[in-house]
Amino acid sequence: MKLVVGLGNPGPEYNFSPHNMGFAAVDRLARRHQANLDRRRAKSLYARIQMDDQEIFLIHPQTFMNLSGVAVKEWLRKQGCGPEDLVVVADELDLAWGTVQIRQRGGSAGHHGLESIIEAIGTKDFVRVRIGVSPDVAVEDPVAYLLRPLRRSQRESMDEILDRAADATEMILREGAAKAMNRFNRREKQANEASQ
Repeated sequence: MKLVVGLGNPGPEYNFSPHNMGFAAVDRLARRHQANLDRRRAKSLYARIQMDDQEIFLIHPQTFMNLSGVAVKEWLRKQGCGPEDLVVVADELDLAWGTVQIRQRGGSAGHHGLESIIEAIGTKDFVRVRIGVSPDVAVEDPVAYLLRPLRRSQRESMDEILDRAADATEMILREGAAKAMNRFNRREKQANEASQ
């Protein structure tokens, strides 16, 4: 059993904001498996899917970003899971727009949702799929940028980004984080080198 947690803020006003890319990527994964995150449990909306022979819970905490750890801790307890069963999908302001990168552990890099999870479950050792949301122009207020709807030019590239994030998550679930890192992190590195 695995728990795939997308991070974001509940409410339609945040739907197309950079900070809700985690929600959007998990929604993309749900649609691929003909599921909707419309059931309520543990301060979250969720769907349950089957992938190969594995049961997967797709989760959107409804606690707002800064309290995501409250919901995640409750899910782990209710399902009898540990941090090794957790995959968190979140936006990353320190990564270039559209980059998808996988990490098996690490700090929060200032992301309040990840901070909340690390504090609640007492470890940094869980897999995360990081979706780069750094804008291509300087912004005066990073918090306002993260919470505002994306510009139309950025929305046009969202489909491809969300597909890559969903692909990365599926590969983690099917083949493990190490193999997924080898494929996706290398691809991102090569793309960055080619653009320089």
